[in-house]
Amino acid sequence: MILDRTYNCSKIAFTIVLLMFLINCKSAKSVIESGKASEKLSAKQVIKQHEKNGADFKTLQGKVKIDITQDQKEQGSTFNLRIEKDKVIWLSAKLGLARMMITPQKVRFYNKLDNEYFDGDYKLLSDFVGVDLDFMKVQNILLGQAIYNLKEEPHMVSVNENSYALQPKDQRALLELFYLINPSHFKMDSLQLFQQLKKRILQVDYKSYQEIDKQVLPKDIRIIAVEDSDEVAITMEFKSLALNDEVRFPFKIPAGYKEIVIK
Repeated sequence: MILDRTYNCSKIAFTIVLLMFLINCKSAKSVIESGKASEKLSAKQVIKQHEKNGADFKTLQGKVKIDITQDQKEQGSTFNLRIEKDKVIWLSAKLGLARMMITPQKVRFYNKLDNEYFDGDYKLLSDFVGVDLDFMKVQNILLGQAIYNLKEEPHMVSVNENSYALQPKDQRALLELFYLINPSHFKMDSLQLFQQLKKRILQVDYKSYQEIDKQVLPKDIRIIAVEDSDEVAITMEFKSLALNDEVRFPFKIPAGYKEIVIK
């Protein structure tokens, strides 16, 4: 009888642990995948939820695999990623062969393979993706947030394939902007920006999200930038993310490197 009771207790304990595991899995999944867009939500309500669900952390670190395809050539690498929110974005390739540090004031990077460095403003990044960028826009793209302040002008909302399609009521003649907002966590499913006169398109698609310490963060991002017939595709996969640890941002341009000058 004692053996039977021990076996039954172990079986009950195992069942409880298994149920807790399944419940936790379902909870995590529901944050990321469930949810149905409602026609009843106004644009203001969608914007309020989007801003309310913005990532809240002091620091972030992890790895990001970046693949770039341009002119039918593909190159990629995995970088260490560190962010101090609203202050620094730092990327470092394996063995420190290349590093980039972005702050609200400037963009800096160096490449040990080519003995080159850049120390300047956001023009290089802006030209690369075809849209005027600054620190907050870059950070928001990495975190799945709108790149412009949604409260600065009135917006319209509709439901498009179970996403909230959000757009300014008064689309600018030179620039058209669309956001697709996820109905589960109210982060972006997609950002679509069109500049008709310059024949520029920027599309950022968020393929999946992950939950880290109760914060919903992008897991897979695909960026497509088009200007005339030139197209650049960038995919980013975020791994091993951790929040609010102590982080450092070592960065020193080696002596004797050639400066990249943008004219």
